[in-house]
Amino acid sequence: MNRYSLNQATTKYWPLEDVVAASNKAGLYWIGLWREPIQEYGVERAAKLVADAGLRVSSLCRGGFFTATDEAERRMKIEDNRRAIDEAATLGTDVLVLVSGGLPAGSRDLDGARAMVRDGLAELAPYAGERGVRLAVEALHPMFCSDRCVVSSLGGALDLAEQFPATQVGVIVDAYHLWWDADVYRQIERAGERICSYQVSDWIVPLPVDNLLGRGMMGDGSIELRRLREACDAAGYAGPVEVEIFNQDLWDAPGQEVFDLALRRYLEHVA
Repeated sequence: MNRYSLNQATTKYWPLEDVVAASNKAGLYWIGLWREPIQEYGVERAAKLVADAGLRVSSLCRGGFFTATDEAERRMKIEDNRRAIDEAATLGTDVLVLVSGGLPAGSRDLDGARAMVRDGLAELAPYAGERGVRLAVEALHPMFCSDRCVVSSLGGALDLAEQFPATQVGVIVDAYHLWWDADVYRQIERAGERICSYQVSDWIVPLPVDNLLGRGMMGDGSIELRRLREACDAAGYAGPVEVEIFNQDLWDAPGQEVFDLALRRYLEHVA
């Protein structure tokens, strides 16, 4: 229980005050936050709300989206990532989750897009280190490569991260995006101290029309969630385990109901 963290994206329409109150009542230590609702609520106000409840922020999601069609767009994205680093520091978390971005509009240059991600990390890593924040590169399932994330494997994420100090750049192990990879356990061992978070949900079939919302509640799908958690533990990771689920049916359900179900399923299938 001292590692469990509900990422607020799992209960998207539930007010932050309610998520925090439920987490406090359940005796939890952690909560995962997203930039857009936190910006709307107020970053400093959210930091106080969480701290007053005795919670800590396991991660802030998300920065990244480094790929761009021109230099002006690239500079805009770099500056937005600087703001994200500042927001993470204000919230008291040392993990800023990065989704790299897909191919720039009209481009088929995958190598060039990945070079943009590397260059973005190179520009931001020292600043993040000064603020006590690690840039956590998240690999997404290959089905998102064209439009959301040109980093499609944990090995690819580590190839980027290892070009920088481990105190500045790490990786996310997200079960939903990585479970299919025959090399994932070797790559988790390789990741070691660079693991910034282990995130859980489940792979359900059939996927919905909007595959972005295809994550299921733990235990409803195909992923060996406990085995992946044990691999992260063996690699030296002892930090929070975040439940992060994008699923319209769960978003439409009462927040407390989803909160209770997620905690129960975590204990059954992950802990």
